[in-house]
Parts: sequence; C-alpha cells; structure tokens
Amino acid sequence: MPDTPTKANVTWLGVIADDYTGASDVAGTLVSAGMRVVQTFGIPDASMQLHDVDCIVISLKTRSVPAAEAVEQSLAAARALKSRGVQQLYFKYCSTFDSTPEGNIGPVADALREEFVPAGQITVVAPGTPALRRTVYNGVLFAGTDLLQESSMRHHPLTPMTDSNVPRLLQAQSSNPVGHIGYGAIEAGVSAVRSELDTLGSQGAGYAVVDTLNDRHLAVLGAALLDHPLVTGGSGLVGGLAATRRFRGQPDPAHAARPSGPAAVVAGSCSEMTNAQIRAFREVYPCFLVDPVAIAEGRDVVAEALMFAKENLPGGPILIHSSASPEEVLKAQTHLGKDRAAEITEGSLSAIAEGLVGLGCRQLIVAGGETSGAVVRRLGITTARVGKEVTPGVPWLKTETDAELSILLKSGNLGDPRLFLHAWDHGRMGPRPMTGMG
Repeated sequence: MPDTPTKANVTWLGVIADDYTGASDVAGTLVSAGMRVVQTFGIPDASMQLHDVDCIVISLKTRSVPAAEAVEQSLAAARALKSRGVQQLYFKYCSTFDSTPEGNIGPVADALREEFVPAGQITVVAPGTPALRRTVYNGVLFAGTDLLQESSMRHHPLTPMTDSNVPRLLQAQSSNPVGHIGYGAIEAGVSAVRSELDTLGSQGAGYAVVDTLNDRHLAVLGAALLDHPLVTGGSGLVGGLAATRRFRGQPDPAHAARPSGPAAVVAGSCSEMTNAQIRAFREVYPCFLVDPVAIAEGRDVVAEALMFAKENLPGGPILIHSSASPEEVLKAQTHLGKDRAAEITEGSLSAIAEGLVGLGCRQLIVAGGETSGAVVRRLGITTARVGKEVTPGVPWLKTETDAELSILLKSGNLGDPRLFLHAWDHGRMGPRPMTGMG
C-alpha cells in the first residue's frame, strides 16, 4: 500500500463566473491555493469529460446582459455543476461589484438562493479581494485607497460605479433583506462569524455583506462557510475556502505548461491600467491601433492589422489594441453609438485574434472582459487547464483545442504597467527595431 493517502476524485467546488476574465481570476486563485482547476467557456456539455479536477469554473458572459437572461444562464450553469456532483457553488462577480441598479448580481444571487439554499440560511456577499487591493470596511468598498465611486470605475463604459456602499448597492437589486457582518466579528474568529450569520438569519436577512481587509479575514470566512451550499464574492473569498480544503490534505496540482512560439497581445480594455500597460509595451515592441471609426468608414483595418502582424510576429511579441482614453472612447461612442462602437471593436479584435492564430501565434494575451469573451468565442475554445498566475488574478490557460495555444485573459484593471512585458519568457525576447507603429 502507498505511504500517503489517496485523495478521492471529488470536484468539491463549482464556480459560476459572470465574465471570462473574472473566471480566469478566480481560477488562478484556486490554482495558487493548490487546486486542480478546469475552466470552461460556456456551460459544459454533459458528455464533456472533466477528469482529475478539484474545481470547475464556468465562464459566462452575464454581467451586462438583460437580467432574465443572466438568471437563466446562471441557473443552467449551477444545475450542470450539481449534476457532476459538485459539493459547493460559488457565484463569482467582480471585486468592484460591477453592476447596474437593476442587476445583475442581485437577480442571479436571488435565483441561486431560491433553488439551492435552505430556508433561513444566509448567503455571504464578499467582493473584497485584498490581493487586488479591493477591501470592504463597514460595508463600504475601496479600490486601493479610494472609495469605489472615486476610483476609475466611475468611468466604466458599461457599468459605471457611483456608490461604494455594498449593502445599499445589493439591496437595490434584490428582494431579500441585506445585512452586514463587520470587521470586529471577523477578527474574533470563526465562531463569532457563525453566530452573526445565525443572528441575521433569525432576523429574516437573506444576505450578509462581510468586511474583508486582509487574507486572514478570508481564511476565517472560508472556514465559517465551508458547508454553505452557495457562497458569492470576488476571487478573494474562494481562496479562503480553498485554503481550508487544502489543509485537509489536497495535493499540489501540476501547473499547465505554456508553449513557446510567436506571441501577441490583443487589448480592448480602456481602463487606466491597460492603457499604462500599452504605453510600457510600446516603448519596447511594435503596436497597432484599431480605430472603430475608421472601420465604420470602410477601411479594412483587420487586414491591415494582420499584415502588420505577419511582418512583426517573427521578431517577438506584438500588440494590437483599440484601447483609448475616456475622452477618445466617448468621441467614438458619440460618433457611432455605444452599442455599435462596441460591436465593431469586439468583432474586429476577435477576427484579428483568429488571424493571429492562423499566422502561428501560440501565446496570446487578451485584455478586457468583453474582448476576451469575443476572442474565446471566435476561436472556439470550450475548456482550458488553468496554470500558474503571472500576477494575482491573471493565470495562463492551456486550451484543449487542436492547435496548442496558451491564452491569458486579463481584466482591464489587473496587473502592473509592465505586465505585457513580463507575462512571457521575456528573457529570450530582446528589444528589436519597430515597424508599422499604430
């Protein structure tokens, strides 16, 4: 007999993520906690074989669709996970609580509660993710040292955030009363948190927004919620849940290997951080700008971008982007309309990504949630093994497609300014002359 016990092959956690980059964020957190993780894009078919995994992360595109559609897709994902024997469900939304006054966080959470949570049990709401400098204190959400409403999220083109009070934000979207568990109870430990949950449940609350200032708070919450059938939050709390499971003897996973080969960045995010990453990359490597207004006026910008790629890919990584300042984005939206501008941008960038793979690109970074969704759909990617994080919330994924491809899906605000330079084996890619600059 072996000297060490063999772990039963049980998929203990099923994550329903409301966008693709958020799914990669939570998947990377789970891998860092020692879990074997598969990420699917869309709801996996019942016949899809997902072997030797501790966690399945389902990536949906439900953050900004109509609420009824988000509810329908999320319930279907939850049922698919439960049919595979998943023990605990996790509804993952952004650590900046991206939503509108109508949803979709509240409507989706309400529907999941109604089907999977026993009457009288509280569901925790935990957007706080200290590794990303998203913290909650007295129920108020901070992005770094700024109130959420004073951060760059106030300019988000789809879900501008103008309030920082999480209980108030959620209550506007939900028919269930929303309570709060403060810093003091979480500092006091697991028993105090459970007592607070019981008290709120007896008072008729459906949700408890929890303060989260550091990783120790996540560990306390993870232990307190281990047996809850449904937990909701950003990528932080899932690490607390995983840490508790790992303490019970889980082995380290084998990180997904990343292939060598031509490398490119496709960026559609207009966040401050993505724009900083583009500026840093442009100082070393060639870049090409995709202008949605030029496309609308008849220029074949996709063909131009792929000609640029053909000329420059052999020498090292390249970047093709539509990212711009808030003023430039507003100008394009005013000229084309918000929906048309987004449609042109996503369609063009996804077509370019497909062309890049056709040119032999085997390492692809995609920046921006909407852009990531469009690219993944265009490339026909359905599943990926999750590898090591490059930076918190940003892991490499090894796709399970005919052409071996590693793809990194980056939420707009994540990473530092040099992420696009450091994400690959940068030491073997020295600076070179730049042509075709956009």
